[in-house]
Amino acid sequence: MEKNKIKVVELFAGVGGFRLGLEKAGNYEVVWSNQWEPSTKAQHASWVYEARFGKENHSNENIETVIEKNFEDIPDHDLLVGGFPCQDYSVATTLKNSKGVVGKKGILWWSIYNIINKKERKPKYLFFENVDRLLKSPASQRGRDFALMLESLNQLGYAVEWRVINAADYGMPQRRRRVFFLGYHKSTKAYQRIKNQSKEEWISKTGVIANAFPIQENLNTGFNQFKLDNDVTVISDEFNKGGKKSLFENTGIMIGGEVKTMKTYPKYDGKRIVLRDIVLNKKVEDEFYIDNGDEEKWNYLKGAKKEIRKSKSGHEYHYAEGGMVFPDALNKPSRTIITGEGGKSPSRFKHVIETKYGLRRLTPVELEKLNMFPENHTKLDGISDTKRAFFMGNALVVGVIENIGKELYKKVNL
Repeated sequence: MEKNKIKVVELFAGVGGFRLGLEKAGNYEVVWSNQWEPSTKAQHASWVYEARFGKENHSNENIETVIEKNFEDIPDHDLLVGGFPCQDYSVATTLKNSKGVVGKKGILWWSIYNIINKKERKPKYLFFENVDRLLKSPASQRGRDFALMLESLNQLGYAVEWRVINAADYGMPQRRRRVFFLGYHKSTKAYQRIKNQSKEEWISKTGVIANAFPIQENLNTGFNQFKLDNDVTVISDEFNKGGKKSLFENTGIMIGGEVKTMKTYPKYDGKRIVLRDIVLNKKVEDEFYIDNGDEEKWNYLKGAKKEIRKSKSGHEYHYAEGGMVFPDALNKPSRTIITGEGGKSPSRFKHVIETKYGLRRLTPVELEKLNMFPENHTKLDGISDTKRAFFMGNALVVGVIENIGKELYKKVNL
């Protein structure tokens, strides 16, 4: 590929975290994006996306409808990206005449698959993000969902590498652990390099993720190695049935259906951003401060508990949970932001910090900064602070995308 911009299609775009990271990395151009929230009439995330990046080439329509009825709207592209929802990925059926996999409707992984499958000019690269439990779900067949994805991508001609990355391990301001995986089509030089060199070398030293996020050497925990069944229905029904733990470690690679995976540990000695560096050093709006009358409720929810509770049916049971640091430690990266972060009501999981003006919740700008978004990226008429917090609970840490984007571009142009 010439040294020009990599053309990107962004799926499940949310408020544009992938786009922000790739644009910061440089040399990437989003040529089409899609964001659709199925459960609501008001498309808040899409409004923010359009306000920041423009309406041109942005689709606010159910992606399955686009694929079925307006597939030509999706332009050819070099890189397909998206943070897709974690769902039940089991396969409904495969087509006998080898047109590929047919997954259950409404399962958005199969929308990704269908776009790649229908494209004559397949994207050279794939870059996806998901919660790290993807590697070990569902509980009855640990790792089956990820195995299904890997084999479906293998059948489309891709090698795939993955790593579970906690942003805080590399100096970023939030403890947010997610799995990131990259696909390389067999037509690319990167695929050939993976094919011809040591797989361990690629995922520990020379590959894209290894360069973006180095790992400790001399902690080689040994490879787990296995071959995926080339029938996805067999994987769906049989993969790791009865297995107590997943076959997938936090780092690995798949090429030609052969999987090699190993446990790795982060290596980082650079600057670290902590919650104190993010917090606004001024008095914020009154609504963010904890009312004195609510403090007892906050203390109870954040505290350790051993108590007898009653279920709806009247059954009594013992309930126990450990205490949480309250208020949140300012000298460490923040805990993971969740979608219920906004609103005044006391909660075990919302962040509360101590300031000279009193105990308070985090503001939307602080939540944006914890995900390394520009300040007020989600500020828009008609968007509440609670909704802005919800966006950040769903978002990714932009710095992770930026680092991987930079290293991917280097590999593309080798």
